Amino acid sequence: MDDLEWKRILANRKQNRRYEGVIILALFVLFLGSFIWYLFIYTKTPEYALKETYAAMKGGDAKTFCRYVNLPALTDNAYDDLTVDLFAYDSTLTDSTKVLFEKFYILIKPEMTKGTEDLIVRRIEENAWKFPEGTNILKGRQLGIDFERFIERSQLRNTEIIALGEIKKSGLLAIAQIEVKDIYTDTKFTLELVMEETPSGEWQIAYIKNYKDYLNAIAPLQNRDIFAYIDNTKNIVEEYNNYFSDYQSRFKNLMWTYDGKLRQEQREEIIALIIDEVIPALKKRQQKLDEAPIPPGAAYLSRLRQQSTEISIRTWQHFVKAVREDSKFEFETAETLHKEGLAVELRIEDIIKHTAVSKNIPNVP
Repeated sequence: MDDLEWKRILANRKQNRRYEGVIILALFVLFLGSFIWYLFIYTKTPEYALKETYAAMKGGDAKTFCRYVNLPALTDNAYDDLTVDLFAYDSTLTDSTKVLFEKFYILIKPEMTKGTEDLIVRRIEENAWKFPEGTNILKGRQLGIDFERFIERSQLRNTEIIALGEIKKSGLLAIAQIEVKDIYTDTKFTLELVMEETPSGEWQIAYIKNYKDYLNAIAPLQNRDIFAYIDNTKNIVEEYNNYFSDYQSRFKNLMWTYDGKLRQEQREEIIALIIDEVIPALKKRQQKLDEAPIPPGAAYLSRLRQQSTEISIRTWQHFVKAVREDSKFEFETAETLHKEGLAVELRIEDIIKHTAVSKNIPNVP
């Protein structure tokens, strides 16, 4: 190889290295630009905040969720919309009674909104709806309202996010659309989330602009299904109410004593009544209820009836064991279950009453 050819090869190599350097520099600048754009621009957009919120919900990341959702503001605004809806359909209430309700809901608002925040966070962390337990004031009706029933009427548990929609930004506010579905009635709706820019430049979901519209769209559909289900099962309920009324009278007579102590003969008759008649009747009634047509919007009421039956059977089983063994522990267990069952029955009664008085529902017998 002569000197000229060697110089030409060296020149080509030098030129190639120069091109490679330019390409590497260009890639570096592109990467650095993308990184800067992502870190300092995209992460400060409402689009990013919305996607991070959705990912946090799916991934069980409550910390990130709370970073991009102003839960206190969200629950505060939703509570106001919901408590108006709670008696919006009740045509039996007078104006003065409605004012009393409004004052009551204002009074309990701090506990209810905080309880809702905690419930949402636990749902994200544990992927389960876990309601207050123990001495929590929201357990049962200590606060004068059934918290679980309140949450059910908020549509929180039965609303599923289908897709994230467009976002329109205007100054320090943005409106994000998300498509959701009521899983009971399979009804789709577009919610509008109001997002606010924080002092740090990030965005947070502050409240749902059309939440009341969503409630007004979904509640009547569910009410119609619940009314149909109540009508479908009316004869079954009436038939077995007669049976249980008779069992109750016989049970009271069998439990009567002069000295507070049951005789062996009484124990045997009580046990026979429960095992041979009461429990089989509970199972048979539930079987008939399950076989009756259940419209989609009545799914929650149907599950409550199933839950009530299961608790009642367990209550009686523990009571039988208590009578047989004269066990204080079993009596107390039966009593605890009985109270739990009463809470479910009251919830069922509330639903039936609310359906009956709803102005969009036909006359209920």
